[in-house]
Amino acid sequence: MQSNAVIEPAYLALFRSGELKRRAEAAYERLRACDLCGRECGVDRYEQVGACQTGARALVASCGPHHGEEDPLRGQRGSGTIFFAWCNLNCQFCQNYDISQLGHGEETAPEDLAAMMLTLQAQGCHNVNLVSPTHVAASILAALLIAAKAGLRLPLVWNTGGYDSLKALELLDGVVDIYMPDIKYADEVTARRYSKIERYPAVNQAAVKEMHRQVGNLMLDENDIALRGLLARHLVLPDGLAGTGKIARFLAQEVSRDTYINVMDQYRPCYKAAGLPPLDRRITGAEYERALRQAREAGLHRFDRREARPLRILWGV
Repeated sequence: MQSNAVIEPAYLALFRSGELKRRAEAAYERLRACDLCGRECGVDRYEQVGACQTGARALVASCGPHHGEEDPLRGQRGSGTIFFAWCNLNCQFCQNYDISQLGHGEETAPEDLAAMMLTLQAQGCHNVNLVSPTHVAASILAALLIAAKAGLRLPLVWNTGGYDSLKALELLDGVVDIYMPDIKYADEVTARRYSKIERYPAVNQAAVKEMHRQVGNLMLDENDIALRGLLARHLVLPDGLAGTGKIARFLAQEVSRDTYINVMDQYRPCYKAAGLPPLDRRITGAEYERALRQAREAGLHRFDRREARPLRILWGV
């Protein structure tokens, strides 16, 4: 869905009204009995780390233009990604486990995080893409307040594992331009076994519906660059463990048939997957074709362009 209108980032209105400052202060207050993610662990993160292994200050693993993201985000100049260390999930097959599970990163003050955002803008990136941001929402809001004052004008992407609490999303309403949640599992038992979390489908689906309520379907400019909206991600797992058909029906029936989705084929065994069959192997071409067919049969039709191309030869075929 394209628009020729000039759309400024949502957070600028909140910055001008003073509401962005109030949101940042409220997010820091929530850290005293943290409920910013679906775990709602209740830990005072000023005194100790939460279930996410993070205290009151964010850890940043890397920052820079990323040319491997979805087409509407990367464009010609790249998506300006900031990867945060640690995670509120514990996926046993995480491909970035050195960051998410081992916590490789540097503790970063909001002022330094704001400087990163402004550097990405100066480098010509199309957006600021916050990767695994849920557990550090307070630091992000504080940094955004500083960056907006200094001239940040890029859309903000919330690139999340999808286990966000509604309380956190309330703080982000009118702040985030593009929500990009994972929709990992359709089944609670599978989520508990492979990501060590409770109630993932319920928490995830409530979060995705709220994200869509806030920003609507993905809107692109005349160059097919994302301006605002929801972009869903779904990683196909071996033996259909992710429940692609159910997830596709949820999106089509409870969110929107116009949901833009990236059905991802890049699963590979990482971290502890070697000891968790069938996650000890890559998916086959047939499994990926079946996932795409299920998504289409559910009524979804806006796929990342990589899914629209002829299927390349995959492993195991």
